[in-house]
Order: sequence, then C-alpha cells, then structure tokens
Amino acid sequence: MQLKWTTQWIPGLATFIHYDKAYLKPDIRSGLSVAAVALPTAIAYTELMGINAIIGLYACILPMIVYALFGTSRQLIVGPDAATCAVITAAVAPLALGNQDTIWQMAIIMTMMTGFWCVIAGRFRLAIFADFLSQPILQGLLNGVAITIMVGQIGNILGLNSLPSDLIKCLIALPGKLSEIHELTLVLSITCLAILFILKVLRPKWPGPLIVMTIATLLSWYLDFNAAGITIIGSLGQGLPHITMPHFDPILLRELVVPSLNLAVISIVSFMMTVQSFASKNGYEVDIDQELRALGYINIAAGLSQGFAVSAATSRTAVNDANGGKSQMVSIVAALTIALVLLFLTQTLSFIPLGTLGAVLIYAAWSMFSFKAIFSMRKHNRSAYILTVFTLIAVLVVGLIDGIGFAIILGILQFLRTVFKPTDQLLGVDNQGIIHSVNAGEHIKPIDGLIMYRFNSILTYFNSTYFKKRVIALVNSAPTPPRWVVIDAATCFTYNDASVFAMLKELIPTLKAKGVTLILAGRDTELTDWLTKNDMSPFAEEIIVVPDLYLAVQITQKNDIQTEVKRQKTAIESAQDV
Repeated sequence: MQLKWTTQWIPGLATFIHYDKAYLKPDIRSGLSVAAVALPTAIAYTELMGINAIIGLYACILPMIVYALFGTSRQLIVGPDAATCAVITAAVAPLALGNQDTIWQMAIIMTMMTGFWCVIAGRFRLAIFADFLSQPILQGLLNGVAITIMVGQIGNILGLNSLPSDLIKCLIALPGKLSEIHELTLVLSITCLAILFILKVLRPKWPGPLIVMTIATLLSWYLDFNAAGITIIGSLGQGLPHITMPHFDPILLRELVVPSLNLAVISIVSFMMTVQSFASKNGYEVDIDQELRALGYINIAAGLSQGFAVSAATSRTAVNDANGGKSQMVSIVAALTIALVLLFLTQTLSFIPLGTLGAVLIYAAWSMFSFKAIFSMRKHNRSAYILTVFTLIAVLVVGLIDGIGFAIILGILQFLRTVFKPTDQLLGVDNQGIIHSVNAGEHIKPIDGLIMYRFNSILTYFNSTYFKKRVIALVNSAPTPPRWVVIDAATCFTYNDASVFAMLKELIPTLKAKGVTLILAGRDTELTDWLTKNDMSPFAEEIIVVPDLYLAVQITQKNDIQTEVKRQKTAIESAQDV
C-alpha cells in the first residue's frame, strides 16, 4: 500500500522499479544525443542572460533527474528555454543594475517563485488559467522573443562588446559602431552560422550546435583566439555549484512577483503543448495535474542547484523521440553526461568564442519564427491575426513583461467584445425538414409566422440587453408579422443568471403586445427549474419550454400551443410544490 502511494506521488519510480532492460540501449543512445544538444544550447542561453555560462549546466542536471521521477511523459526533456531565459532577463536585468551576481541571485529567486506558482496551480488544478496565454499571443510572443534574441546577439556576432543588449537601444547605437567591427569575429560567426544551416539541410539528425561549438572551441584553444582579439567565454570555475544564500535588497522581491507569474503562465503553456503533442504522437496519456506539479518541482530544483528557470525543451524532446527514447531513463543518462562535463571539462569550455555562442543562439531563434503561420491567420481569423501582431510589436517596443501583459489585456477585451455582441443566426429548414442556418444555402427557407433564432454566446448579465434588442429587432423587421419566436436555448441558456430572467420578464410583455409567443427550445428540465426559482410563474402562459427545436416547430405548425402551455403550467406548479 505504501509503495503504491509512493509511486502515485512519484510516478517515475514505477518506471525504474519495473524497468524493461530492452529499453536500456535506445535510452542510452537517446540520452547521449540529448546531452549533445543540451550542452551547447544551455551554455548559449546562459550567455543570453549575461551570467556565467556554467550556470546553464547547473540548470540542466538536477531538473532532468527530478522530472524523470515526477513527470509522466516518456519523451519530454526539460532544460533552459529561450523564452523563459528572455523573460527572466527582462525582469531582473533592470533591477540588478548590471551586477552579474545580482542577476544570478535574483534569477534563482524568480525561478523558485515560478516553481511555487506551478505547484499551486497543479495542486488546485488551475491549468485553465494558462489559457489566458492563447495561441495567437504565444505566436506573437515567440516571434518577438526570436527577434529580441537575434538583435541581442549582434554585438557578439560583430565583436562589438559595448553594444547595448536592449533591442531599441541596440538598433539606435549600431550605425555608430559599425566602424569598430572585428573582422575575424565576424568571419568566425558567419562561418559558424553557415555550417549550422548547411548541417540542418544536409544532415538534420546531426547535433549541429555541438559540432560547431566543438570545432570552434578546439580552434580557439589551438590558435589562441583570445590573443587575436576574438572574445571567448573565459574562466567558468569548475565542479558542482557552491550553494550560497542570495544577497540583495529584499524589497526587490516584490518586483519579481508579477514577472514570476508571467513566467509561470508562459512555462505552463509551452510545457503542456510539448507534453501533450509528444504523448499523442506516441499513443499514451499523461496526467496534466501531475505534469503541472512536476513543472513546479523542476523549477524549485533548478533554483536549489543555483540554476535558473527551465521548461519543456522542444528541440531536445524531438531529438529524444527521433532517437527512439523509451522512458524517463533518457533524462537520467543526459543529466549524468552533463554532470561529467561539468566536473571534468569546464576548462575546455572556457575557450568557446562568444561569436560562436551568438551564432548558436541566432540559429536557435530562427527555428522559433513562424511568420507563415501568422500570415495564414490574416486570411482565416483576423482577430487572432491582430492579437498576434499586437503581441509581437508590444514585446519588441515595451519589452517582454509589459508586452505580455498588454497582449493578455487585448485578448480579454477581444473575448468580451465577442461575448457582448456575439454572432447570431436565423434558422430555417430544408426540403427534408432538417434545421440549418438560413445563410447555409438557398434551399434553406424560414418558416412562415416563425422566427427561429440562435444566439452564439452564453447569455449573461452583460449581454442580455443586447439579446433582447436583437430579438425585438428581428420581430420588427420580419417580412410578415410572426406569431412565434423560437430561441435555441441549448446554446445560450447555460446557467441560472437572475439578470437574464429579469430581461425575459421585460421581453415577454413586449412580444405579447405584438401578438408573439416566446418558445425556448432545449434544456427543458433545467429551464423549467430556473423559471420556477426566478418567479416566472406569472408568465407561464406567455413562455413555452420544449426539449428541442424540432418539437418547437412541430407544435407551432400543429397550433398545439395551448396543450403545451397546460403541460408546462402543471410542471411549474409541481416544482413549486416541491
């Protein structure tokens, strides 16, 4: 019983306890391949944050092991991610005032705060709140991050160490710095970029970033790039991280609350998309709530090991899947491989040229672009297109944190506009008596004396007035005076809102004065109960509730209204007696 409870809390234990030895060979092969891709990208993303590159390796090892224990995906690989690194940098860099140690320490605190929010979200099953970061917002965000990363690496590519990393400041300062370009660094960077893209085309399964970084590092050591003026990473220290408590003004913690919430939402969205897509591809289910908790645990683990925020590493997960990884053992193998590099090869890593790191980051950022997807939205969903472009521009102009906030606000406003004034349809029937939208074709005809109406939104207090105006307008504009208005109640009457029934008390007399009877079709049991609870019994003869649209059409055509009124009045009186 205790073992069962333990494996429910730590799902990965069951995998390792009952590990299939046949999986060992593909898992080792995949683990080594994942490490080969994770090493250069982790170092490059750390350079993006402006802190010691070895910290990127800290952010890989313990989180990978923790996810192997607490995660439910067999393919997912976790690690540093471009978007999360960019969000952390945008939040902590202005507060740290250029101090590298403060950036690192605040990144640790922000990472642990993010982990805490994710654990809370998993505990209370709040994954729904990640939907505030909709697909259009995510598209705009990722493209904005990609552009920000690429512009931020111009200095490393050109050998201009004094070039600002901020996008706007960088573009303003760049023309005046062109005369200071270091030619050898530029040649090296362009060569590395060319090799990366050639390998992607000719040998897509090869670990291009590792190959390029290895060659550049060996040349740097042999030819002494540093003496030639090509900037290298320099001393990284060695061994596992020395755990120390962060030292900075505690007041700054308040400034990290909102950014850490933003980072949690971004991480949850990208994490869940990757988890579910690879689980679906490989034909198994994942526990979404457990995955949320696992995301929290890996970020707490990253902070405790003095790393920074991690999330689903899509490219490394794809490498694992392509190499046939079978279980969470892949993460263990990759983590141990990176730990060996951390313990024994840090002196070698110190020779990596910054131009090569810049090339790897630009190569990684290029894969985040999806302009084709954005422009396809313009044809099929203009509101989604506007939201995506707005997010992209906001991220570029005001920065990641504020840009995400503005985009979420715009997304909510778009939703509210849709709910306030949703689309609607008049319904009719075809030659076989099947109900369709009147606009579906010329063979769909409205029924004489009957307006059949569908309101494509939940009816609630802030759109009930609009609903009433639309119904009255349709009655007034009908070619011949209608005798009945049938509402498709299944689509709009979804919960008991007192304001909606107060609106009906105003609408029914107005329709009655025009000789029109209101019929609600669908949800008859719930609606009868709600009518009783909202004291609608005085209107029992003016409002009819039926199970569906077809029965509504049938009783109006047979003029069997009085029978239906008596049936409904009896139902309401019975409900009142109960």
